Amino acid sequence: ADDLATSAFFQEGHTTVVTGASSGIGRAACVMCASRGMHVWMVDIDEEELGIALEMVQKVAKDVVVQKIEAVTADVSDLAAMEKLSDRVFADGGKCHFLFNNAGIGEGGGSLTSIDTFQHVVGVNTYGPIHGCLAFVPKMKESGEAGLIVNTGSKQGITMPPGNLTYNVSKAALKAYTEGLEHELRTERRESNGKLRAALLIPGWVNTSIFLKTERENAKAAGEEFDKDKVFFHEDKPASGAWMPSQVIDFLLEELDKGRFYVLCPDNDVSREVDKLRMDWTMHDIIEDRPPLSRWHPDYKDKFNEF
Repeated sequence: ADDLATSAFFQEGHTTVVTGASSGIGRAACVMCASRGMHVWMVDIDEEELGIALEMVQKVAKDVVVQKIEAVTADVSDLAAMEKLSDRVFADGGKCHFLFNNAGIGEGGGSLTSIDTFQHVVGVNTYGPIHGCLAFVPKMKESGEAGLIVNTGSKQGITMPPGNLTYNVSKAALKAYTEGLEHELRTERRESNGKLRAALLIPGWVNTSIFLKTERENAKAAGEEFDKDKVFFHEDKPASGAWMPSQVIDFLLEELDKGRFYVLCPDNDVSREVDKLRMDWTMHDIIEDRPPLSRWHPDYKDKFNEF
């Protein structure tokens, strides 16, 4: 069937693999899955934070004796590491019903950002989910079980706001990849009894640690002391305009139940209507031969605000 309901994936005894699991949306997904009695593989590069998150997830597990709650330190930009992980998950008759390619980094810069930074951002944000799919999807197909793949994209990969071009590129490429993946899976569902489905999670403003971790890395690179309190917002210091990670996961489940591929999250500051108008305007830059990113062009700023 083409309409795999979420109940097919999120069941007691089923297995989830989540990257970027040490904080934010990834950790919230692990909490949700563990509380439903699922086996949870938590993957992150931040070993220390992953250990703290593991304890949190174990506490909400339905039955910690029966459920496998595993923490694995791995770099998603390394295909071999992801393949090694999938071998572990599928060993001894293991399965994967929910693959959440969520790990991401916020660093970057403009069009002349150093190639090292550019490759690092694309390595995590674009290749990370691709590596996850290459390592897991063939095994998920072979298992014959219903499975869901969710990749975490970004509104910045759709409307392309100036400020961090590197990040925008990484998320735009991921959007294209995930759309193509779901098209292939949909064809398999319709023509050859395929049981896999993909979705693109597009969060709004969320109280996560992505900005905090970027600032921490920047301070480290500059040899400066890092002051957590100077960071504008993060999970322990939530901004009122932003959603909490658990709200994003609740919304993801609701939208998946409606059969949605694009899980376009609002937040407390921006409605879905506003998001859709911004996307509409972006696409019309091409259709109407306007300059790129005309929303931020002095000749079009007022026209956009009227729009």
